[in-house]
Amino acid sequence: MSRPLRQIKQGSTHHAYSRCHGKKNLLHGKYGKIYFIESITMCQEKYDFDLIAAEIVANHIHLIIKTSEGKETISRIMQYVKARIAEKYNKAMGETGAFWNERFGSTIIEEAENPEEYLLWLLWYIGYNPVRKGLSRDPRMNDIGFINCYLDENFNAPVKITLHNYFIKLGDTFEMRVKKFLTYEEAYRKRLAVYFGHAQLSV
Repeated sequence: MSRPLRQIKQGSTHHAYSRCHGKKNLLHGKYGKIYFIESITMCQEKYDFDLIAAEIVANHIHLIIKTSEGKETISRIMQYVKARIAEKYNKAMGETGAFWNERFGSTIIEEAENPEEYLLWLLWYIGYNPVRKGLSRDPRMNDIGFINCYLDENFNAPVKITLHNYFIKLGDTFEMRVKKFLTYEEAYRKRLAVYFGHAQLSV
């Protein structure tokens, strides 16, 4: 049976994710971080889109991307990023085999029942991904640390992050937005604590 065609909607916000072939930890360590950052930077220089969030775990990546009307699709952007990461890894390691599972997954934020709530929750979900995997103690200390862009307006992430309009709508000032945004972290941490059976998580 053929796979369903991927839904293409330009000007939408996409949560895209992709896992390494065989769930291998091919992105673990400093070189995985370097390949990830370099590949995204190359893509940002080549294509017109907004990068809302980006995080790397040992065997998969998460990106939130807002495409531009009449410009490159989410498929083109993800294909480019994945190809560059694989190319860099294989060249460094002298490998020729598959790096990724064949297809990336994606959802369109604007199609959620409550898009604004979903995106703000999703930012923390992605930020806490390395924490859940035991790779970090706090999303603010992650290798990419994109979440800091939503907490400190002077933070310089290793890749260019564009704050989503849903975050900007949280308040008239950056401080007001951060205060409301942190309530989503509190709610997420409570869910995480229940999941792991702890009373609380240290940050």
